[in-house]
This record gives sequence, structure tokens and C-alpha cells, in this order.
Amino acid sequence: MDYISDMLIRIKNANSAYKPEVSIPYSSLGMSVAQTLAKSGFTGSPLRKGKRLKFIELPLIYENDEPKISGIKRLSGQAKRMYTGVSSIRPVRNGYGKLVVSTSSGVMTGEEAKKAKIGGELLFEIW
Repeated sequence: MDYISDMLIRIKNANSAYKPEVSIPYSSLGMSVAQTLAKSGFTGSPLRKGKRLKFIELPLIYENDEPKISGIKRLSGQAKRMYTGVSSIRPVRNGYGKLVVSTSSGVMTGEEAKKAKIGGELLFEIW
């Protein structure tokens, strides 16, 4: 299974079970995605933990006993990669969600990629 898909499923399941945080196996791509989610306000700051088996501990945020993340949609997968240019980046859910893009300058939101005038691989939408 694809690493990003596994990460998103873990976040979605922990969120629906009202867990305070989720543990994800460590990778530099996963840490970049977690930091992007934290910067966008969907999660707390990710922590790298573990000595031999490293993992990312990602705190989840709840507002009025409701999860901050209400949905995640994976766009690019192993069998079908989706790439976009800067002109094709559009708002998600009329501005209520974020698009996460992997660019040559790292993982960033669609808004940041549009400001930097960089296209890339569409990873997922989150709202």
C-alpha cells in the first residue's frame, strides 16, 4: 500500500474514533505532510519519536467535540499519478478545505504552490 494512503487512513480512523493523537511510521515525506497539516490548522505539531523504530506522533484537534478534519480525499495513487500546473490549482470546498501538493520545493498547500507559481503532484484534499 502507498505510504500517503496509509497515513491518511490512519488519520481518518483515529479522527472518527476521537483519539487524541495518531502514530504513523516515520518517513521524511510523511513528516512534510504532517507539518503541512499542522501549518494549515488541521492537526497539532507533529513529533518524531522512537529510537529504533521511528514514528510520527500527530495530535488531532477537536472543536466543540467535533473533529477538525471532516473528510480526506486521496487524488494521486500508485497506479495513477496526477500532476497539475499552477494554472489548474483551484480552491477545495469553496475555500473551506486545502489541497496538498508535492512540488519540487517540497510539500505545500495549493495556495502556497499558487503563490510560488509551482505545479506538482496532487496528493490529497482535506476539509
